[in-house]
Amino acid sequence: MATASALRDRGRGKRISFSKKMFIPLTTLCRDYCGYCTFRRDPGEPGARTMTPEEVLTLCHAGARLGVKEALFSLGDKPEALFPEHRETLRRLGHRTTLEYLRAVSERVVTETALLPHANPGIMRERDLVALREVNVSMGVMLESVSERLLRRGHAHHRAPDKRPTLRLRTIELAGKHQIPFTTGLLIGIGETARERVDALCAIRDLHERYGHIQEVIIQNFRAKPGIPMGEHPEPGLEDLQRTIAIARVILGEEMNIQAPPNLSPRAYPKLIAAGLNDWGGISPLTIDHINPEAPWPQIATLRRATEAAGYALRERLAIYPEFVNRPEFLAEPLRAKVAAYADNEGYVRPEKIEHTTWN
Repeated sequence: MATASALRDRGRGKRISFSKKMFIPLTTLCRDYCGYCTFRRDPGEPGARTMTPEEVLTLCHAGARLGVKEALFSLGDKPEALFPEHRETLRRLGHRTTLEYLRAVSERVVTETALLPHANPGIMRERDLVALREVNVSMGVMLESVSERLLRRGHAHHRAPDKRPTLRLRTIELAGKHQIPFTTGLLIGIGETARERVDALCAIRDLHERYGHIQEVIIQNFRAKPGIPMGEHPEPGLEDLQRTIAIARVILGEEMNIQAPPNLSPRAYPKLIAAGLNDWGGISPLTIDHINPEAPWPQIATLRRATEAAGYALRERLAIYPEFVNRPEFLAEPLRAKVAAYADNEGYVRPEKIEHTTWN
């Protein structure tokens, strides 16, 4: 941890960042059945829905009034491949695939709201990445693990064809080829070994060394919840989370942005800082964490106090990280002016663009 903290300070300085976001669950339908997931639904189940463009825009406008800059799209993987009901919904909306629909809604967010989209839709083909790049300032896919064992019966990724590591690594690689600022990361505590975590971090490092496009690596700790197949599975402890953050920093280097979600470790902010992270991720004033609905977002004021007590300044960033803001090759031309209006010379949010609401 001491080595990781020293690396972080040398590469990132005495600043820890976060993004004000809206969590937009575009569709909760998904063809994968991961053992830890409470987000996905089948058609007809409580909570199964696909948002309309009007619902998305209403949510974004509400977020903008609270100072939000990021529209985080989370959605199930290829539900149209499994559910005829979803294919009919897409047909009514004028689209053939969920990713086509995501592209159309993202474009409306760019042109009709103050927010900047960041899409996290699962496996993407090259043509999907190219299309989404024009209307998203960044994108992401959690690698989660490189363990093929987890695809076996009784393990976390059994019945989850889109969690095959080779497919996820291919999506991350294609994003690199097309110079897309990309978020990825690990989900720890789902049955992987310590060596497999290191292998996953090395795979991310190798792709970033080749393409230079990984803007953020998330170290997310599994949380057990009622009603999931892994409801009785043990959660990783705080020391395990700290160790993984520190090892991620050592492997990925001093300049990488490393995040751990603060709402999943609400009483451990100083210990996470000590492990070498430099980002708290996206935090919403209006929408819950639909992936972990039992875990409320922290107040920004609380995070600021904890961050400053540890000797660091809390800085608001955009959905595209500061080091990519002034590199035009990583941002589609139609998005550059909108990003520039928010960003200061370092790529963080301009002071005059930080709305001081009661949520802060």
